Amino acid sequence: YGIGVVLLVAQSLFAQPPAALREFRAAWVATVANINWPSKPGLTVAQQQAEAIALLDFLKENRFNAVIFQARPQCDALYKSELEPWSYYLTGEQGKAPEPLYDPLDFWVNEAHQRGLELHVWLNPYRAHHKDGGPVSDKSIVKTKPELVRYLKEGYWWLDPADTGTQNHSYAVAMDLVQRYDIDGLHFDDYFYPYPSYNLNEDFPDEKTWQAYQQSGGTLS
Repeated sequence: YGIGVVLLVAQSLFAQPPAALREFRAAWVATVANINWPSKPGLTVAQQQAEAIALLDFLKENRFNAVIFQARPQCDALYKSELEPWSYYLTGEQGKAPEPLYDPLDFWVNEAHQRGLELHVWLNPYRAHHKDGGPVSDKSIVKTKPELVRYLKEGYWWLDPADTGTQNHSYAVAMDLVQRYDIDGLHFDDYFYPYPSYNLNEDFPDEKTWQAYQQSGGTLS
């Protein structure tokens, strides 16, 4: 009888799922097309930082505990990078650093942490150039690694996800961020082939990697 009571109590205890340590109350901060931050390209450093602080204060006041910051909207960087150029959405010219020089991602990390907010980085691994991303500059991956990019008829450029060079480059960018910044997470968006509408509903132009797949014995459609 005593053993039975003990077993019933034990079953009751173990039937309760562990309590979540913390809710994840996060907001995305989109930089592509200047949706959330900065409000437009070419703001002064002081204006950029004031806008960032206003967003972070709003999140803290409304009991958020995490920010998901889009640091790489089109194979560019809203941070100091040796792998990709400074973002058009930051300065209005791809490859142009902020003046006076500062590191926006480092600023966001520090200011978020001071407010008790986690800072997660959000990457677009395959979008090489957005149709609203200014002119394609000489520093764009479209020009520096043309073998990896495919033009889509709505005005986008896209990296071929099946290309080993694409995979290696995206991996290098992700690891660079993880190793150099005190970020709390890494998120991938548009990690797939692009929407058909980006190419006038035609197939993604990946004939080269498709043929290589078939020649290697691939049998999927």
